[in-house]
This record gives sequence, C-alpha cells and structure tokens, in this order.
Amino acid sequence: MASESSSAVSPVTAEELTLTVKWSGKEHTVRVCCDDTVGELKRRICEVTNVLPKRQKLLYPKVGSKLADDSLLLSQIPLKASLKMTMIGTIEEDIFVDQVESPDIIDDFELELEETVDIKDKEINQQKLRRRIEQHKIVLRNPCRQGKKLLVLDIDYTLFDHRSTAENPLELMRPCKCFTCQYCPVILGSFNV
Repeated sequence: MASESSSAVSPVTAEELTLTVKWSGKEHTVRVCCDDTVGELKRRICEVTNVLPKRQKLLYPKVGSKLADDSLLLSQIPLKASLKMTMIGTIEEDIFVDQVESPDIIDDFELELEETVDIKDKEINQQKLRRRIEQHKIVLRNPCRQGKKLLVLDIDYTLFDHRSTAENPLELMRPCKCFTCQYCPVILGSFNV
C-alpha cells in the first residue's frame, strides 16, 4: 500500500500514519499503524525500496537512536506532519561482499616467506645501484703504498663530533684519547689512511 507522495506525516485516522521516507533522492510514502513497531516500519520501507531492514538506518529529527530499536512502538516516537524521515541503506545487489576473490586485492598476511623480497634484492633497487656505480667516478687522491696496511678512521665519530654546533673544524675535533694527533706522522708512515 505504498505510493510516492510529497506529503510529510499526516494522520489518516487516530491509529494510522502516513510517513514520507526519503531515500536515494526519491520520496516514498509508507502507511503504518501507531501500534506498529520500528521493525514493522522497516519491513514496510523494504517493500517500497527493496532495502532489507537490517541494512536500513532511519533518521528523524530530535529522535536520536530510538529508531535503531526495532521493538519500539511508533506511538512512543514524537512524529510530526511537517518532518520527513530519511533512510540510509543499500540494496543487496549493490553490496560487494566477496572482496577476497578480487585479483586486485592482496592480503599481505598470506604472503609466504619465499614470496617476500628483501629491499636490497628488489630489481628497481638493483637498477639504481648499477646506474650509480656506472655514473660515479672514483678519484684516487693518494695511491696505496705497497706493503702498508690500511687504517680506516671514522671521521664522524673518531676525529670529529659531527653533532656539535661548532662553527669551525678545530672546534669539532674530539679530545684525542688515543693520541692520534701526536702520532699522525708515525701512523702515516706505517699505514695507508
């Protein structure tokens, strides 16, 4: 007994109500009795819109969450003739449920260990590394001397405090605990630095 109308709420008799429900840009008229429940109202709305009651959310001004209780009687809700009820919901055909079967969705919890690739082994990173190796030119400032061992000094931590707010390199120098500065000529004579 539902037809489209633009009237809001108008009592036909003391027991019967005609409600206008807005959904998906259209207005639908639903007739209910005052002693019907919210669940019965949702079933009547389903007849008109094909939106199942479990998929419906009814909005009505100043009612709050009362319309969420399907057992509540409509006579307990203050309905007014000038206000329209809004329904939010989706028909079953429009609901996309089986997302797991889609090839575009990858569940990373299901990836096997052999399927995961370390960042160093990814092909794009390998290509970047090869390109940088080819483009970089190594400038040999002092050729290595035959028979001398290699001594590597970490400039950031061993010789200079790189976190300092100093303004000149002499202020950056750390206190020499291994007497490197005193023995630099000796070190340079014995090692390739």
